[in-house]
Amino acid sequence: MAIAIRDVRDNDLDAVMALNNGAGQGILPLDAEQIRFFIREAEYFRVAEVEGDVVGFLIAMLPDAPYTSSNFLWFRQRHPQFLYVDRIVVAGSRRGAGLGRIFYADVTSYAETRVPLLCCEVFLEPRNDAALLFHGTYGFQEVGQHAMTESGRKVSMLAKELPSYDFVNRQYLQHGGLPDETWLGSRRAAPVSTH
Repeated sequence: MAIAIRDVRDNDLDAVMALNNGAGQGILPLDAEQIRFFIREAEYFRVAEVEGDVVGFLIAMLPDAPYTSSNFLWFRQRHPQFLYVDRIVVAGSRRGAGLGRIFYADVTSYAETRVPLLCCEVFLEPRNDAALLFHGTYGFQEVGQHAMTESGRKVSMLAKELPSYDFVNRQYLQHGGLPDETWLGSRRAAPVSTH
């Protein structure tokens, strides 16, 4: 079974919405307009594809995004540079097979060439111990708690320092930027059609 992690495409919209809205209480629902917003504005929006089927996705935003999520704004008020993981969803049939770790390895590699901090949140109401344990074993630490203005649900605000960023910043970002390599490119560099 080959897994391809690739940037989202317009024709993935229905599959992403079905995965998101079938994920249960741990993920807030999305409509097509919200997914198009993420396709347009997310710094990182990649899907996992197995045998032609989208089986998961991860969406992450930089602090300059025009995003109004209270969790995202909580981090923006406290940190000048970060990549915020808004959501990660894996199809129920693929959970426990390591796909979440593959996504986090990919987003971490992407983030550490741009920012010093990777951030996210996990629901505490209802408590999601599996997600808390997963993030804790991947190096995230709780940096606060927050009651979402959208729903009143309490979340644990998590952050992971990216020590490689210091090297990248000193060697490249302060001296002309990253090398011109495809794997280092931003997905926002080439606009994605939303129609």
